[in-house]
Amino acid sequence: MHSVPNIWLGEKHVSENSELEGKVVLVTGAAHRIGATITRKLHSAGANIVLHHNASRKQAQALQAELHEQRPDSVMLVQTNLLHINKLTSLVREAHEAWNRLDALINNASTFYPTPVGSVDEKQWDDLMGTNLKAPFFLAQAAAPYLKQANGSIINIVDIHAERPLKKHPVYSMAKAGLAMLTKSMACELGPQVRVNGIAPGTILWPENEMDDVTKQRIVSRTFLKRQGEPEDIARAVLFLIRDANYMSGQILTVDGGRSLNS
Repeated sequence: MHSVPNIWLGEKHVSENSELEGKVVLVTGAAHRIGATITRKLHSAGANIVLHHNASRKQAQALQAELHEQRPDSVMLVQTNLLHINKLTSLVREAHEAWNRLDALINNASTFYPTPVGSVDEKQWDDLMGTNLKAPFFLAQAAAPYLKQANGSIINIVDIHAERPLKKHPVYSMAKAGLAMLTKSMACELGPQVRVNGIAPGTILWPENEMDDVTKQRIVSRTFLKRQGEPEDIARAVLFLIRDANYMSGQILTVDGGRSLNS
C-alpha cells in the first residue's frame, strides 16, 4: 500500500487529504456551476464551508447533504441577496460565528447577460455592478477583521473580459474591470495580514442563456489549447491561491487556455 504523500505548507507538514483541515471558507454563489465545484474542491481538502446562495435553495441543500455524507456538520448554508448591501455584514458575521473563525472569502457570485448600448436601464446597471463589484467590496470590507486574525485570503472570480471587453456586454465588462482593480486595491489595503488575489476564467462554462454551436466553436478555436476548460480548472486555481501562494497578493491568474493572448 502506498503511503499518503505529505505536502509542505509553510512551516508544517499536512497530509494530502487534510490540506485545509480546520480552515473556514465562505464561498458566494456556491450552489451550482463553478461555485459548486470550488466548494467541493475546498471541502475535499478539509475545509469547512459557509455556502452562500440566493435563490438556489434546493441546489444548496442538495450540495450540503452530499458533502455531509463525506464529513458531517462541515457545511453551513447562508441565504442572502447580495444586492442588499446592509445585510452583508451580518452574512459575514454569521459565517465567522459558525466555527469561530474565517480563513478565506471567495467572491464567486455573479450576474451575466447582454446589455447592448442603447438598451441599458438603471436596474440592469445596478444588478451587474452590484453583484460583480459592489457586493465583493463590501463583503471584503466586512470580512477583513476576521481574515486578519487568521492571516487569511480573499479570492475574486474576475473574467478575461475585464481587460478585453465582450461585445454587447459593456456593463458586465466594466464591472469585472472594477473587480480586477478591487483585487489590487484590497491587496494594498489589507496587507500584510491578508492576501488578495483573483482568477480570470476563460471558456469554462457556456452562459445559461442560449449560444449557438458556431459561436461556441469560434470561441474555442481562439484558445491556444483548442479546447474548452472545466470548472475543476478554476477550483484547482482557488485551492492553489489559498494553500500554496503564500507570497502572492494583488495578482490575477488567467485560466483561459491562452485565449486572451490570441487577438
